[in-house]
Amino acid sequence: MTAAPRTARERVRAELTREIKDEARRQLAEVGAHGLSLRAVARELGMVSSALYRYFPSRDHLLTALIVDAYNAVGEAAEQADPHTDDPRARWRAIWRATRDWARANPHEYALIYGSPIPGYQAPQDTVGPAGRVAFALVAVLRDAHPHEPAVTAPMSEELRAQASQLTKILDIDAPAEVVMRAIAAWTQLFGALNFELFGQYVGSVDPADAYFEHLIGQMADFVGL
Repeated sequence: MTAAPRTARERVRAELTREIKDEARRQLAEVGAHGLSLRAVARELGMVSSALYRYFPSRDHLLTALIVDAYNAVGEAAEQADPHTDDPRARWRAIWRATRDWARANPHEYALIYGSPIPGYQAPQDTVGPAGRVAFALVAVLRDAHPHEPAVTAPMSEELRAQASQLTKILDIDAPAEVVMRAIAAWTQLFGALNFELFGQYVGSVDPADAYFEHLIGQMADFVGL
C-alpha cells in the first residue's frame, strides 16, 4: 500500500526543517554545539525566532534532531558498506573503513556525537536506537560468522558474565560471553581510534593513520575470533 502524497504544507514544512538543520550544521562547524543558538539560526535564515520555535521548541530539540541525523548517517554508511559475502573479515573491514570515511568527511557531526559532552544537554531516549547502528552492523557479522571462543581470556567477574549473558539475548547472537565482551572492546577500539585521529592525538606518532587503522582492523578481527 503506497503512502498518501504529502500536502503542500507538509512539503514546505519538510523543506524548511531541512534548511534549519543545514544552517545549524554550518554553525556547528563555526561555533561548536555549545555555541549553537536558535536565534542565530533564525537570523541567518531570515526568520523571526518565534517562527523557528514552531519547528524546534528549544535548542535541545534542534540538537537532538542533529544528533539523531548524525547517528543515522554513520549507521547507514556502515550498513550499506557491508557486502554480505561469505567472508566475515571482508565484511568487518568494509564496515570499519566506511565508518572512518564518514567520520573524516563529517568531522563536525562526528564531534557532535562522539566528542565532548554538551554542557546542560541530556540526550533523550530517541537517540539510543540510532546510536547503536554501527555496533549492530558489526554484531551482524559476528552473528553470521559464529566466531570461535578465544583460547586465552582474562577471568570475568560474575557481574560481567551476567551482563554478557543479557547482551547475547538482546543482540540475538549465539556466542560465548568472552566473544561478546571482545566485541564491545573492538567497538570501543573503533571509535577510540577515530577520536584520536580526528582530534589530533596521533600527531607525532602514527600520522597519517591509514596504515595503523588497517592494521587495527585486522587485529580486532583476530581479537573477536573471525
